Amino acid sequence: MSTADVCPDQLLYTVEDATAVLRLGRSTVYELMAAGVIKYVTQGRARRVHRVDLEAYAASLRALPN
Repeated sequence: MSTADVCPDQLLYTVEDATAVLRLGRSTVYELMAAGVIKYVTQGRARRVHRVDLEAYAASLRALPN
């Protein structure tokens, strides 16, 4: 999946979409979700991440000192 395949105005992202948007590995995204750093919702066995939660995670990275 490339970032070109991700629609910028979609509300919910699959884990694969989230990895493409954040440019992180799949296992890293799952680890962040398990740690509660990235919030997600489940529907059955599927996990989805709200766009605002991806944006909040990215914004939190700017707040960290170098």
